[in-house]
Amino acid sequence: MQYTLPRAPRAPLGPIGFIKTYPVLAAAIVASLGLHAAVLSLRFAFPDVLKSREAPPSLEVVLVNSKSASAPVKADVLAQANLDLGGNTDEDRRAKTPLPASRKVEVGDDVRRAQRRVQELEAKQRQLLAQAQAERAVPKPDPKPEPAPQAQPQPQLSGVDLRDSALMLARMEAQIARQIEEYNKRPRKTHIGARAKETRFAQYVEAWRQKIERIGNLNYPEGARGRIYGSLRMTVAIRADGSVESMQIDRSSGHRILDAAAEKIVRLAEPFAPFPPEIRRDTDILVITRTWTFAPGDRLYND
Repeated sequence: MQYTLPRAPRAPLGPIGFIKTYPVLAAAIVASLGLHAAVLSLRFAFPDVLKSREAPPSLEVVLVNSKSASAPVKADVLAQANLDLGGNTDEDRRAKTPLPASRKVEVGDDVRRAQRRVQELEAKQRQLLAQAQAERAVPKPDPKPEPAPQAQPQPQLSGVDLRDSALMLARMEAQIARQIEEYNKRPRKTHIGARAKETRFAQYVEAWRQKIERIGNLNYPEGARGRIYGSLRMTVAIRADGSVESMQIDRSSGHRILDAAAEKIVRLAEPFAPFPPEIRRDTDILVITRTWTFAPGDRLYND
């Protein structure tokens, strides 16, 4: 019989032994590593031509509504003219509009201006009446004529002239007194807008608004349902007994049917509640100005 002895396992090769045993494979591995290193070292970037196409930096230029003879030492902005300091404040501010500052208008300026005008007219009437009474009570002496080289005789006033002068003063006094009496008898009016603060007026106006909206929603204009909407401003003057003295469209809605509907609703809601004693003692007529809105859904809102 013939026996074959098994081969002993081969010991692992080291780096040098591997290169000597497999020179071609080792060369291929080294070439592959070098190629990968070269590829990974590459960096891609946009060419300078694309950078040159970017938007240029912005330059802020403002317009000034004044100018000065000298230029500022250190300018804050560029403008169409030199301006070294200006404005009405020392704070570091910049105007947002070339227009001059407008006076702030507050709600109620027109009412206060009208009240001041009424007071001025009353004071002027009292002054004229007192002046007329004083002239009638104490006649002024005739001024002495200045000495002249050739003095001419002064005409003497006759009794008829004195009588006519006294009658004219009496008529003026009676006319002024009659005007003051008529002015004092005029009905006292109180104007109420949408921002009434006094409780006694606010409660009455709120009840008035609720009635207007209730009657208005029940009598919404048929011709405007589902297709015409808008808002208007109306002023309604109410007497102490609740009847309507007058009404006026201050700002139209642009639709004749809505303006006419607002006036019709006021007539349908009349008469309103009489004034309570705390309002009646101060005013005879209450003037209410509100905004009427005919909104989608065929609803009326009174603001």
